[in-house]
Amino acid sequence: MTDLNFITQTKKLIDSLKSVCANYGLGNDGNEFKIITQVFLYKFINDKFVYEIKKESEILKNAENFQEALEAIGEEEYQFLLSFVNADTPQIKAHQTITYLHNRQNKPEFAKLFDDTLREISIQNTAIFSVKSSSGAKNKMFDELSNFISDSSQRDNFCKALISKLFEFSFEHMFSEKYDFFATIFEYLIKDYNTDSGGKYAEYYTPHAVARIMAAILVTDKVQNVKCYDPSAGSGTLLMNIAHAIGEENCSIYCEDISQKSSNMLRLNLVLNNLSHSIPHIIKGNTIAEPYYRDNKFDYIVSNPPFKLDFSDFSASLDTDINKSRFFAGIPNVPKTKKESMAIYLLFIQHIMHSLSTKGKAAIVVPTGFITAQSGIEKNIREALVKRNMLRGVVSMPSNIFASTGTNVSILFLDKQSDSEHIVLMDASKLGETVKDGKNQRTVLTFDEEARIINVFNEKRAEEDFSVVVTAAEVEAKNYSLSAGQYFEVKIEYTDITADEFKAKMNGFESSLADLFKESNALELKIEEALKGLRYD
Repeated sequence: MTDLNFITQTKKLIDSLKSVCANYGLGNDGNEFKIITQVFLYKFINDKFVYEIKKESEILKNAENFQEALEAIGEEEYQFLLSFVNADTPQIKAHQTITYLHNRQNKPEFAKLFDDTLREISIQNTAIFSVKSSSGAKNKMFDELSNFISDSSQRDNFCKALISKLFEFSFEHMFSEKYDFFATIFEYLIKDYNTDSGGKYAEYYTPHAVARIMAAILVTDKVQNVKCYDPSAGSGTLLMNIAHAIGEENCSIYCEDISQKSSNMLRLNLVLNNLSHSIPHIIKGNTIAEPYYRDNKFDYIVSNPPFKLDFSDFSASLDTDINKSRFFAGIPNVPKTKKESMAIYLLFIQHIMHSLSTKGKAAIVVPTGFITAQSGIEKNIREALVKRNMLRGVVSMPSNIFASTGTNVSILFLDKQSDSEHIVLMDASKLGETVKDGKNQRTVLTFDEEARIINVFNEKRAEEDFSVVVTAAEVEAKNYSLSAGQYFEVKIEYTDITADEFKAKMNGFESSLADLFKESNALELKIEEALKGLRYD
């Protein structure tokens, strides 16, 4: 089976799982997301275990019936085999496989067997797959999925239908493909749960063009044993891209997000992208109010933070001694109206600056208005970036690069070892082509345009009406504006003309001016006559 056929088959599996949910009254239900993603995670864990255990046992690898061979292995031999398997590999016992459940679909109380199996797998793999809250409590991997069916008489059939779909084919031979395959599948898996109707945490992933540009500009050298962080991770698109640029084996992922839904999606994304070793570093919590990684320092930070959000409930608690260095530029005031417009992204920028290691680099998506604001917290942050020699540059992106928001965005690049004499400011707003994306329109960059942005930025190259390379002193002179357009050279074009051509042009100007004067005089006379005709009755 080719990769394309396999992707098609996997998407068909996802569609069939959604169809099962619809057939049992859960289509577009709030619990459908949990069922689809958790069942898919179970499928992945099952097939990953089978793939890894076969590599350590010739008997299992060559068995005509894998399930029977696995069930015949004693507990001692099973534990011995597990000792050779990669520590990130999920542990599944013989009575917990999809095949085992498939073979027992006609047993009574199948729904209970299904739920109990997922619960056992969750307990066995807590250390690898559980997501922690900021308090340290661990969230379970699986819910009791059958309980989402309100009619208890339908629960057995519902679980049987799910298992039947999972049994149809295996992921085994695709694991060597890693993210090239599963990144596509992940987006397809969550596409129906990533719309505006999903609420204020619906925008889960950043466009891949933006993520690729950020990763390619941040990661220009080979590095090892580095720590990558996203304080508003969503489903982890930015983290996946930077991890792939660095090499999954060369980095550890750390992240925080206030949304439980986002944290669970991120866990699945890490699993699918060969980054299971970083799952224990996923924290569900409020990064701004109660940062789990307050005192940690990171080598790479990427973030597309929420731009506006009502944080009035905990705004006052931020103004404490412990936060003075973190929020050095100030905390946005709570407005009397439109509290939902509070610029929470300004706190994320400051938090990121505080969280960089001595050699740290960061890329942050910000509203383009941030780079030109003449005063306030925005200007204070920009001034600090320049004076602390942390500013590497800015790329202003095209309008509608995000389909779900019309806000113009720029990418702010920080580097603790930045060159203050070569700050790159780029106006890429004219690039891209407009395409229809559902009800919205968005701008899509071509791969050549992506490459142009990356190469010009990394080479610190000035291109007419596209990019400039400026010094910290020049930025200071412009009131710390980071808009490339304010630094572009204003050019006056000169044209050589003869004396006769010059005389002809001047005569034309004089003639036009004389005509205008005549028209003006006539208009003055009309106005005077009209004024004389006015009467007071």
